[in-house]
Amino acid sequence: MAPIALLSVSNKEGLVPLAKALVNNYKFQLVSSGGTAKLLKEEGLEVTPVGDYTGSPEILGGRVKTLHPRIHGGILAKREDATHTKDLNEQGISPIDLVVVNLYPFRETISNANVSWQTAIENIDIGGPAMIRASAKNHANVSILTKPDQYTPFLEALKEGNGCINEGTRLQLALEAFEHTAAYDVAISHWIASKIDPNSSPWLEALPLKQKLRYGENPHQKAAWYSTNNQGWGCTNQLQGKELSTNNLLDLEAALSTVREFGYGNKESNSSFKSAAVVIKHTNPCGVAISDSLTNALKNALDADRVSAFGGIVALNETVTADTAEEIKSLFLECVVAPRFTEKAKEILSCKPKLRLLELSAVAINQSNRNHVRSILGGLLVQEQDDQIQDQSNWEVPTKCTPNNQEKNDLSFAWSLVKHVRSNAIVVASSGKSLGIGAGQMNRVGSAKLALDSAGNKALGAVLASDGFLPFDDTVRLAGTRGVKAIIQPGGSIRDIDSINACNELGISMVLTGRRHFLH
Repeated sequence: MAPIALLSVSNKEGLVPLAKALVNNYKFQLVSSGGTAKLLKEEGLEVTPVGDYTGSPEILGGRVKTLHPRIHGGILAKREDATHTKDLNEQGISPIDLVVVNLYPFRETISNANVSWQTAIENIDIGGPAMIRASAKNHANVSILTKPDQYTPFLEALKEGNGCINEGTRLQLALEAFEHTAAYDVAISHWIASKIDPNSSPWLEALPLKQKLRYGENPHQKAAWYSTNNQGWGCTNQLQGKELSTNNLLDLEAALSTVREFGYGNKESNSSFKSAAVVIKHTNPCGVAISDSLTNALKNALDADRVSAFGGIVALNETVTADTAEEIKSLFLECVVAPRFTEKAKEILSCKPKLRLLELSAVAINQSNRNHVRSILGGLLVQEQDDQIQDQSNWEVPTKCTPNNQEKNDLSFAWSLVKHVRSNAIVVASSGKSLGIGAGQMNRVGSAKLALDSAGNKALGAVLASDGFLPFDDTVRLAGTRGVKAIIQPGGSIRDIDSINACNELGISMVLTGRRHFLH
């Protein structure tokens, strides 16, 4: 008896070569439904439509087509069980050896913010998950394929086994199948919950394995990357370079979240957009700048700390052209991420084949879940991203001196940057670029000393931002010795008056934002 393959897919990528190989090389009989059957017939393949195979036509506008004993009996039958064989014979059911199913595009459908409830509901697959789960349950006898990138490895395994798939491969495919349906169901429940209550805490979405990484933060640590293919970093188009590592991804995340403070992707449609460049080292910014040109922004960001920039990560918020590529070409970097690279820029940077170039669109970012998830021992912490737009109407100036317009612009820039620096965080900045950054110290004045020492003489006339309140006046007095003219901080300390009095004494203006930006 010829082996039977049941093919019913929404995503038809790679299906025809798979089907032709199954028929031509291994004499499979094909059973298929709807548009899948139509495509295969157009390619000259002999296909039995599901309705003909079951003897029951599709009904309810296609809602019911594969939910039939001839389908599920053929999938679920245990070949070594005599009672199952007896049932198959009595009912005239043939065993099914291979099931190729991927599901209605629910995630893609709801990615449109204006999708109607009815359209979304009709893209909830019923028969597909049932066939996938049945096949995965009976993986001792059935192979289940749920995504196009499994097709080639499956055919290689089929060739290696002379037409048979070994038990280990079937088990791995079953695992991937259950992961596929689990993620699908979570996406549905998440979306429905958001429609019932937009402010509800959604379930965490199950993420499929994207790839195993060479190692974690250190070579002795195993690591894997889980991601959807239509959101965030899962949509990355890596143009060149080595495989991404754990540390690369962590640094890229920090770089991207920082550069997006200044707009990302479409300069023409955003009047407040500034060309921005961010250099990251060990998840902390070591240089950030905005300018009227991307090349100038990159040069200024690098000038903030060229020593630390060596081997760093760069994020840019607009298309990389030849001029910017020439600047990048002269550097030793691990990764560069931007919305796009021109063909000329790619040509220039091709001389650095190990440099990872990544394109990530604003659309892919904006479709991503706003939750920030971190693991702790035995569980997860979930919080909203700290990405709310600055509201300067809530800012207060308690000092005798008031910042001038240039200082206000510098304070806004520094405040946008300091929330992306590990606490305790201090940023010294001027004219749209960072001059010194102090990160991750156990006391705030220690961070201030690092930032001011890095800024050197450039601190004269600059501004200083602190991610948390100033518990003592020591940071203000240290800033005053270096010529800082304005300070921005959340306020809220019982000793705020000490820092305010110190500012008045030294002729420094201070802004209290009422909002903290700790980053741990």
